Amino acid sequence: MNRIHALTDLSAREAAEQMARGELRTADYVDALLRRSTAAASLGGLLHQDAQRLRSEVLALDAAPRPAAGARALHGVPLAFKDNIDVVGFPTTAGSPWMADHRPRRAAGVTQRLLAAGALVLGKTNLHEWSQGVTGHNHAFGPSRNPFDPSRISGGSSGGNATLLGMRAVPAAIGTDTGGSVRVPAALCGLVGFRPTIGRWPGDGLVPISPTFDTAGAMARNVDDCVLIDHAIADGPLRLAPAPLAGVRLGVPQRYFWDEIDPPVAALAQDALERLRSAGAVLVPCDLGEAGALFQQGSMSISLYEILPALQAYFARHERPFDARALADAVVSPDVRPLFERLFGPGAIGTPAYRHALGVLRPRMQEAYRRCFAQNAIAALVFPTSPLCAARIGEDVEVMLCGRPVSAFSAYIRNTGPAGMAGLPALSLPMGLARGGLPAGMELTGPAGSDSALLALALAIEAVLPPAPVAPAIA
Repeated sequence: MNRIHALTDLSAREAAEQMARGELRTADYVDALLRRSTAAASLGGLLHQDAQRLRSEVLALDAAPRPAAGARALHGVPLAFKDNIDVVGFPTTAGSPWMADHRPRRAAGVTQRLLAAGALVLGKTNLHEWSQGVTGHNHAFGPSRNPFDPSRISGGSSGGNATLLGMRAVPAAIGTDTGGSVRVPAALCGLVGFRPTIGRWPGDGLVPISPTFDTAGAMARNVDDCVLIDHAIADGPLRLAPAPLAGVRLGVPQRYFWDEIDPPVAALAQDALERLRSAGAVLVPCDLGEAGALFQQGSMSISLYEILPALQAYFARHERPFDARALADAVVSPDVRPLFERLFGPGAIGTPAYRHALGVLRPRMQEAYRRCFAQNAIAALVFPTSPLCAARIGEDVEVMLCGRPVSAFSAYIRNTGPAGMAGLPALSLPMGLARGGLPAGMELTGPAGSDSALLALALAIEAVLPPAPVAPAIA
């Protein structure tokens, strides 16, 4: 293994600790990542990077006194930020050319906390236009490509993060997750994606879809780096010990979440369950079909009703005029345009439908989850993150699932969407390579507020699943 490979393979925690101890020069580490990001440029992960500015910050950091032990948990670690998260000095385009001139003067809350913990900014990453898609195929800036097969999608909407992580161009990245936008690309690219309980992380400075569902989330190559990021943002534990698996009760929600899983993914998922059973976990069949039905019935009523007022509030934060019609007319991606057109046409969501979804359907869903966790005495639910692997780029509208054509959007968020609507913590773990050499993921969903316990459980499950796959381009 050459020197550049050795550095880019470091986890965020390993790199931070080595730099804090003076064993690794930040300049050497950052230079290795910049070289890797240049090598990965053809995969379309990055939208904005300022290498000169980053190197200047690194020189100052290397010349300054080293931090006290534990004082700056992310000391010298460059992170990638999805380009709908405000970072001062960079554009925030939300994947739209219409926003190309938007350079926020205030950073998002998550950005502020990460920089205060010593993190640096590697750059801003590609995403599905306005975060309104699951493939990562941005028709204005180009697609973010899957490191395991560049002809295939990275997943969305935080697809650029997954591309960079899979190519070892960054140790960790910050995305946003409304219905699965962190977890889906993590699953399709062999990564870890963590969505915290709604409200655990600050929500200011994120270009919104739905304030009820939206949260920033972490993407990394291992669970421990998600623990580290959650510590920096939410003051969670700096370290977590893996939870004992012997005797832990894991719910297997067979109806809805295990329905129609593509055979290659189903084979990996069954192997994962056997590994958990062999490690002493108790697999408990349970029924959450009601949650799936409520998600399909009410999620779009909430998100489509909330998006324009939420965008207006975001623009007001930055003292920018807001013209919803002009925004919709500027949409480039053909799979996104109908969503915005619906906001102004006969299909627009009315106030009664929104209030019913928010005030009746969502509480019913949350209660269904609470009842499932309590009655079955389970620590988390386990199921495939997405029912299929990465589709080919261009299959934005329809994909094949179990031999039949289905909506791409509906297929990829079918399993991740309910936790987003309920506001629950959830995490996708890599469970190996399916037939054809493409990754797939296993989701863990926990009760509201159980973030640290869920991460500790994920540390243990990660250890019994196959090692996270490495993309052929860098193996």
